[in-house]
Amino acid sequence: MRLIFSLSFMLVSIAAFCQTTPFEKSKGTESATYFETIALYQQFDKQSPMVTMKTMGTTDAGYPLHLVLVSKDGSADPAHWRKQQKVVVMVNNGIHPGEPDGIDASLLLVRDIITRKIALPDNVVLAIVPVYNIGGSINRGSFSRANQNGPLEYGFRGNAQNLDLNRDFTKADSYNAQSFAKAFHWTQPDILIDNHVSDGADFQHVFTLLTSQYNKLGEPLGSWLRQSFEPALYQQMDKKGWKLFPYVNFDSYDLSRGMTQFYDPPRYSSGYAALFQTIGFVPETHMLKPYPERVQSTYDFMVTVMQQAAVMAKELKASKKATQNALMQTQQWPLAWTPNRNKNDNLTFLGYQRDTVISEVTGLPIMQYNRQRPFSGPVKFFSYFDSSKTVTIPKYYVIPQGWHNVTDRLKENNVQMRRLEKDSVITVKAYKIESYKTSPRAYEKHYRQSEVKVQAVQQTISFRKGDYIVSTQQPARRYLVEMLEPTGDDSFFSWNYFDAILQQKKATAITAGSKWPHNI
Repeated sequence: MRLIFSLSFMLVSIAAFCQTTPFEKSKGTESATYFETIALYQQFDKQSPMVTMKTMGTTDAGYPLHLVLVSKDGSADPAHWRKQQKVVVMVNNGIHPGEPDGIDASLLLVRDIITRKIALPDNVVLAIVPVYNIGGSINRGSFSRANQNGPLEYGFRGNAQNLDLNRDFTKADSYNAQSFAKAFHWTQPDILIDNHVSDGADFQHVFTLLTSQYNKLGEPLGSWLRQSFEPALYQQMDKKGWKLFPYVNFDSYDLSRGMTQFYDPPRYSSGYAALFQTIGFVPETHMLKPYPERVQSTYDFMVTVMQQAAVMAKELKASKKATQNALMQTQQWPLAWTPNRNKNDNLTFLGYQRDTVISEVTGLPIMQYNRQRPFSGPVKFFSYFDSSKTVTIPKYYVIPQGWHNVTDRLKENNVQMRRLEKDSVITVKAYKIESYKTSPRAYEKHYRQSEVKVQAVQQTISFRKGDYIVSTQQPARRYLVEMLEPTGDDSFFSWNYFDAILQQKKATAITAGSKWPHNI
């Protein structure tokens, strides 16, 4: 009787796991809503010891940011994972909720893992954000992405503040980004997958891939990614029936001029991940392809990453550790990168010929991709970048406590700081902001500063009890340099965090830059 009861219980439990998702129920025409998605993960959490769902803070929409942890042994402790040298793969879904492929693919993946349809390797764990842009996900409709081939309804790109969250990882204007940073640094992922859907030019590829820019990622991790890990992903996806191609970023309609790898500054997910030596992948399925194909290819890519990460775990861990060690020894750091136009790889692009037709709306000639005229051709891919605009990394930064917006961002990113215990006079190198240009139009809630030029000046400055001393000899070393150096691509200065220093106060104005975070 006991054996029969146990078997019956097991069959009932597996049957409960085998719930069909809204995507499956609709035969691939619908995507799960935010509330359906969270309800399904809550059920997985209750039904399987392999799944644990946590909340990591709030979002601009007022709902919590959930994080779903999936491990074969049921462990939900990242500190334990690190001791076991497990590869942590973090998956972010719905950053642009009009691009819901990852939401549905991740539900299928977790369901298939706990039903043993897909084997989660012993040495790999998943940390999945079910829906990142919750406000945008709730704001559903059918017309904000013209011509998208399914699903019937989807979310909106802007979040509850109308922010594009894939421009917010470092400036962190949203609660979403602040909570994401908490999840990111708690799990310390080795790989980040941020699922997207692309639009624009039409071509035969269902799935394209934006990968961390190899040179910017650092060495030896960048070379290992370029030469070993990414080629293995391409090969395995090809076996699954998907012809991968890098994220389409042609310089012009003239394909003979080639294509440049996407430049991912830290505001983007992959650029943010690189600040902490985490490999970033941004899958871009194409909006004109059928929704079931897009979801399946996203699913297959996540499975492929899991499988290859398991096989190459020791190399991945060793390369990441070596890159972190090299960074701690580096004294000069580049704040800008440019593509090397004298060095390229040769790829095969599967496209469609372009025709000129007359628009039925305007009566004017327009360009149209002709799917009846496919072609395959070689394309130069410029993915080698050279560094420029280097700075010397200081031993410390000093940040007066009044700049609490800055110190709040540092704390969210696990930066270790100490506070002065008494008023102190310290000789430092300070920056004087000599010139800059302010954008005439708002961009993601800011009028950004660019073309920043500075002059370094040695000064003896009185600091107050409670001001912050920040050592650069810590894991956040690269993050500190790129965010606190005013000439950085996505520095806090560029995002207006220090604009108050540019204002004159009465007749005795301070010198611009005299209250800048100072170098020691």
